[in-house]
Amino acid sequence: MELWDIYDKDRNKTGRTMKRGEPMKDGDYHLVVHICIFSSDGKMLIQQRQPFKDGWSNLWDITVGGSSVAGDTSIDAAVREVREEVGIQLSPAELRKTMTIDFGHGFDDFYTVTKDVDISSLKLQYEEVQQVKWADADEIKSMIDEGIFIPYNKSFIDVLFHFKDHVGTRTAADTTVPAAKPL
Repeated sequence: MELWDIYDKDRNKTGRTMKRGEPMKDGDYHLVVHICIFSSDGKMLIQQRQPFKDGWSNLWDITVGGSSVAGDTSIDAAVREVREEVGIQLSPAELRKTMTIDFGHGFDDFYTVTKDVDISSLKLQYEEVQQVKWADADEIKSMIDEGIFIPYNKSFIDVLFHFKDHVGTRTAADTTVPAAKPL
C-alpha cells in the first residue's frame, strides 16, 4: 500500500496522508516528480511503459516519473524513482529542478541531469518499464505523431530539451549552481 502526503494549495503539508488510488478531496493535492536524463551528446533517455500499466500502457515516456510517497521530499522522490525504475543511483546534487507544473490535484516537479549511462547495464523495474533507449527531440516528436509516445505537446518536448542546455542543469562532476540563462 502506497501512502501519499496531502498538501494544501500553497504546497504546505497538511499532516494527512492518503492511499494511492483513493479519490482526492477538493483542496487536497499530492506531489509528482519527473526526471529527464540526458546524455552528453544531447539525447534523452526514454522508457517504454509496460503493456499492463494503468494509464499510457505500452507508450514511450520521458526517463522517469512517479508520485512522491509519504515522508519524501521532492528530491527524495526523484532519486528514489530513478533508482527504482531504471536502476541508476543519483545523488541529490546531480539533479536540477527546472520547473514545477501545477495540475488539478497536485504539483509536478521536473528535474534534469546530464549523465552518460550504458543502457545495457540498467536494471529496469519490471512492473513499470519494458525497455529504454536514447532519443533526440525530433525522434520523440515523431513518436508523438505516430501515437507511440505519451501525447505531450511537442513544444513541451522542446522546452525539456532547452532546459538541458540553458536552465540550471549540471553534470555529476559540477557542484556549482550555474546561472540561469534567458529562454
